[in-house]
Amino acid sequence: MSAQQNIQIVKDAYAAFGRGDMQGLLALLADDIEWITPGEGLPFAGTHRGQAGVADFFQKISEMFEISFLETREFVSQGDRVLVVGFDRGRVKATNRTFEGHWVMAFTVRNGKVTNVREYIDTLALARGFEMAASSTL
Repeated sequence: MSAQQNIQIVKDAYAAFGRGDMQGLLALLADDIEWITPGEGLPFAGTHRGQAGVADFFQKISEMFEISFLETREFVSQGDRVLVVGFDRGRVKATNRTFEGHWVMAFTVRNGKVTNVREYIDTLALARGFEMAASSTL
């Protein structure tokens, strides 16, 4: 697939997420998707495998966070890789503390499906939202 087609698949995934369409999002993911989120000690961090694992990950996210603003600012593609540069702001429901951060997400798209996602996020900002000690996320 072309770089533009891969970017469109990733944009479609963000659009599905934005409208709360989990089935639409999962339809864009490969059966053996691997989604990697950093943040040792954070309750949603880790490697999430398969569509069921990713669905569980997003269920946890929706239970823990209220995202008030999410913006994808730039899409860069080369080969089967799409990098997305963005910013979000939200609130940790359990503590009512807010967070915001810049992030990059690296997607691998093969045969029209997302096969791998690796997040690069501000784990310290999220740890503060959970009122965790800074040393637990380093």
